[in-house]
Amino acid sequence: MFDASIYKNRRLRLKEKMQNGLVLILGNGEAPANYTDNTYKFRQDSSFLYFFGLNMPGFAGVIDIDSGEEYLFGNDVDMDDIIWMGPQPLVKELAARVGVVHSAPFAQLAVCLKTAIAQGRRIHYLPPYRYRNVLLLEDLLGIHSAFVKEYASLELIQAVVALRSVKEACEIEEITKACNIGYEMHTAAMRNCKPGVKEQYIAGLIEGIAASYGSMVSFPVILSQHGETLHNHDHSQLLQEGRLMLTDAGAEAESNYCSDFTRTIPVGGKFTSRQKEVYNVVLACNNKAIEIAKPGVTYQYVHLEICKVLAQGLKDLELMKGNVEEAVAAGAHALFMPHGLGHMMGLDVHDMEDLGQIYVGYDDETRPINQFGTSSLRMGRRLQEGFVITDEPGCYFIPALIDQWREQGMHKEFLNYDKIETFKDFGGIRIEDDILIIPGGSRFLGDKRTPVTVEEIETFMGA
Repeated sequence: MFDASIYKNRRLRLKEKMQNGLVLILGNGEAPANYTDNTYKFRQDSSFLYFFGLNMPGFAGVIDIDSGEEYLFGNDVDMDDIIWMGPQPLVKELAARVGVVHSAPFAQLAVCLKTAIAQGRRIHYLPPYRYRNVLLLEDLLGIHSAFVKEYASLELIQAVVALRSVKEACEIEEITKACNIGYEMHTAAMRNCKPGVKEQYIAGLIEGIAASYGSMVSFPVILSQHGETLHNHDHSQLLQEGRLMLTDAGAEAESNYCSDFTRTIPVGGKFTSRQKEVYNVVLACNNKAIEIAKPGVTYQYVHLEICKVLAQGLKDLELMKGNVEEAVAAGAHALFMPHGLGHMMGLDVHDMEDLGQIYVGYDDETRPINQFGTSSLRMGRRLQEGFVITDEPGCYFIPALIDQWREQGMHKEFLNYDKIETFKDFGGIRIEDDILIIPGGSRFLGDKRTPVTVEEIETFMGA
């Protein structure tokens, strides 16, 4: 939790961006795993954390745009709670920690909102992603659950995105902590990537590193020798000499700020010549993004530029052919990279995408490109100083996609299918870093960069 002044200032800036009405920010409740008293690890709503800072279940915040008053609704614990949980602060004490003057029992939230509705006032809320909060909003506002998301406030969504997109110094410090945990996770994966080791062992090992810092992984670990499957959560295989292991994993710091890194490394510690060639093409894409990402440039432009680097590198390896600019414009490169270059990072590993990815990654100026591969770019809008984004190019040889495109004659003027056929056993490579947009450019986040060049990886794994 930050100093109360941080939260007070955030709520003040939100009021300045809103015209009138009440802003309702719901926190999350506990979620049963298999029965009521056995819950999943609690994860607070990120917007509630951003404005009200309390990382515990059962709270809601209300901001009155017209009067400027702020309220925290939640219940004080009773003796049964104290027996099982120990003494807990009163709600008014918790409110004071985040600079909120007014507090009340949770049941009073309904009274507050119904009074406002009776007065004809607008209630602004964010689109819920948990069914518990969908049903709660139905009860509080009288909107049928099927339509709750439709009535979410676009004005509030846009205000929250504007505020949360540009990271404060205290946020960058917390993301850096998460990146430092990520460094330990990925270097542990490198040390244990040996023939005969089960993928699940390494996946569990790096999850344990995240948990050992009092936090958790920022998303389920992706770790597999079948890196051509972009989100491969199957960890059932034994590592084999000569294969590549792709690990996409990050940590949440205790503050819930996230990291997200990917490294692709050779089982046994040595790349084959073919693996080196493709790996260095992907690394060139990663480096190009760092080189050209800066304030005032759209990330859509950065994405398309690294796609040209990818296409040129694959042309040099005789996997692609023809004019590189035309190949990228046609989307031929997406056979090898059917995803976007990156996404926003912060309190969520895909920051704010619960608010609607179209509002987070795009705006009136920059719109998605409706083309296979490029249409999956989550972050396309103009970069600003203080944005934290991922830089994650990849190159994948997906047999089913190769077969489909070849059968359909897709982009045959740009793709050397006979040569591509010989790579169907290759797997996939992705290299991902978290970067901060700074004046005139960008920089990596984290005190140390996880080994990334062929030489660095082989040296580290051979140590």
